Amino acid sequence: MSWKNQLRSDSLPWLLESENPGIRYLAMRDLLDLSPDDKQLKKARKLAHKEGPIAHVLSKMNEEGWWQRAGTGYGPKYKSTVWALILLAQLGASVKEDKRIKLACKYYLDEALNPGGQISAMTNKAPSGTVDCLQGNMLWSLMTLGYYDPRMDQAYEWMARTTTGEGVAPMKDKHAEVRYFAGKCGPTFACGANNKLPCAWGGVKVLLALSQLPAEKRSELIDGAIRHGVEFFFSVDPSTAEYPNGWAAKPSGNWWKFGFPVFYVTDILQIAEALVALGYGRDKRLKNTLELIRSKQDEQGRWPLEYNYDGKTWMRFGKMKEPNEWVTLRALRVLKNAS
Repeated sequence: MSWKNQLRSDSLPWLLESENPGIRYLAMRDLLDLSPDDKQLKKARKLAHKEGPIAHVLSKMNEEGWWQRAGTGYGPKYKSTVWALILLAQLGASVKEDKRIKLACKYYLDEALNPGGQISAMTNKAPSGTVDCLQGNMLWSLMTLGYYDPRMDQAYEWMARTTTGEGVAPMKDKHAEVRYFAGKCGPTFACGANNKLPCAWGGVKVLLALSQLPAEKRSELIDGAIRHGVEFFFSVDPSTAEYPNGWAAKPSGNWWKFGFPVFYVTDILQIAEALVALGYGRDKRLKNTLELIRSKQDEQGRWPLEYNYDGKTWMRFGKMKEPNEWVTLRALRVLKNAS
């Protein structure tokens, strides 16, 4: 079935005619099947970097390459370097269009990446400050921004090994060269913040990061981590989000609140984004999830904003419970790429 036939009404013109240059650019890039060399697409990309959200976020960057506070950039939420880079990636920013983005990516790796491949949230850059949601989010963001540094290979290897458990010692074995830590405490996305159980929020970020690696760069270790992660998410019907909940009695209601931007709190739409990006869009196990996504559109084929960061990040991205261009773009990407 064509992805447009899954819509109650064609909302693509709504995105293409948006007043927001970033929305217009991403709709052209991701929904029109244009060549990367298309002149109109290049023009739209350039405009998206000069006006709108991308330009606004970049205007807040320190000339050395950081936001809010120098260093590893995790705090303060949600305006420091970590969150700025995640947001820029989701907005469609590219190192090809603005040299400040490349500067910020390099600065971040210099400050937060350890020789063992751990991306740290701690101000002292300790490897124990690594967690799946941060590791996955930042590798996905750097790759999506078009930035690559050979040091990222080690970061990907660490992430893959700690997903499958291959060659990683238990947390208590402090003399081991490669071991788990209090946050990243075990295989299959186990996290100390989730009562040492697999954390699906973190796992989604890991799969998204892995999806950004071209097939030719995927080692046996990487392929194994992808299979391991995919089977975890298909171990239940993803539309139910019945993944380990730590101390909670039931899954977080945030799973069903589609939002923008998406930081470490995630939603079922992002599960679909990850699985579709890895080539599982037509897998029968994703059927109910895609139906859930379709069910949330209004009669004009638009999706509402159900989760946001108003007053916490650099700008507003729409009013709650109203049709939202950014969420609609996320949903249409999934439906198009899964069809």
